[in-house]
Amino acid sequence: MRLKPEEEVIKKRMNKPLKIILISLGALATAIVLFLVTVFVANIFLNKSDQAKIKPYGQSVSVDGKNMNVLIQGKGEETIVLLPGYGTVAPGLDFKLLIDELSPFYKVVVVEPFGYGLSDRTEKERTTENIVSEIHEAVKQLNIDRYILMAHSISGMYSLNYVNKYPNEVSAFVGIDNSIATEDRIGVKVPTGKLKLLRKSGLGRLLFKSSGNPYAELPFDDETKEQLRLLTLRNTYNYTNLNEVENMSSNYKGALNSTFPKDLPLLLFVQGDDTLLKDWISLHEEQVKNSVQGKLVKLDAGHYLHHTKSKEIAENFKTFMEEIK
Repeated sequence: MRLKPEEEVIKKRMNKPLKIILISLGALATAIVLFLVTVFVANIFLNKSDQAKIKPYGQSVSVDGKNMNVLIQGKGEETIVLLPGYGTVAPGLDFKLLIDELSPFYKVVVVEPFGYGLSDRTEKERTTENIVSEIHEAVKQLNIDRYILMAHSISGMYSLNYVNKYPNEVSAFVGIDNSIATEDRIGVKVPTGKLKLLRKSGLGRLLFKSSGNPYAELPFDDETKEQLRLLTLRNTYNYTNLNEVENMSSNYKGALNSTFPKDLPLLLFVQGDDTLLKDWISLHEEQVKNSVQGKLVKLDAGHYLHHTKSKEIAENFKTFMEEIK
């Protein structure tokens, strides 16, 4: 049936806004695709450019057929093996302020687990057992058979397994706001799929750039800040680190009933107020209470205590080591 002239006018008027909307949506979709493609391609080129600017530090040891990076500083009679918190992009640089305070008196060995710093990545499951075994192999390759284990954050939880597995090697344990396994931390889900997408698409780089260098306001020299920025872009959300996240819940569960040996000297540095986990201080007090030679030191700082309280950590550590002797 043929439309009347006035009906045809109305129809044309109705179709015109619809066409404009469809054209606008098409243009928007094209712009989004072009933007994503540009970000993806730019990220590939920038990754190569950044890699060329990264300056090597430390030395490599062979572990499980791969290269694990370690940084050694100082020539003291006693050795400290220093382990990082989860996702620390470059432990050898991140611990620099603390290393500088400790190395005049101790030999400090920073181990960068697979997926961290300049170490290779691995597809081997990031279970506590595998991580501990690999770190121990690195220490063994350096011919170090007696040492103090010092660990930040999640490495403190891994250290429970470590000190019980190698009791004749570890002479003392020092926690830098070390993680503690609790029921609260079991079953927590992290959207690793989205994080993988952020990394592969290049959007992660864009977000990092818009938020600024997290090390900018910290007391590192400019060169170290720049290297930390480059290594943040290189290592954040890499597949080895994300696999560690995927294993985190089961790793916490496995550590629930673990304790440090009673006769192992224990020094725990704890931030004064942890907003992520209730009873943070009392949980650490419980660990110290179970040790014959245990001490807890509260510091008014954030989770990365060694970024702003390195002097206090070093001074309290030296005093503690003199007391237990």
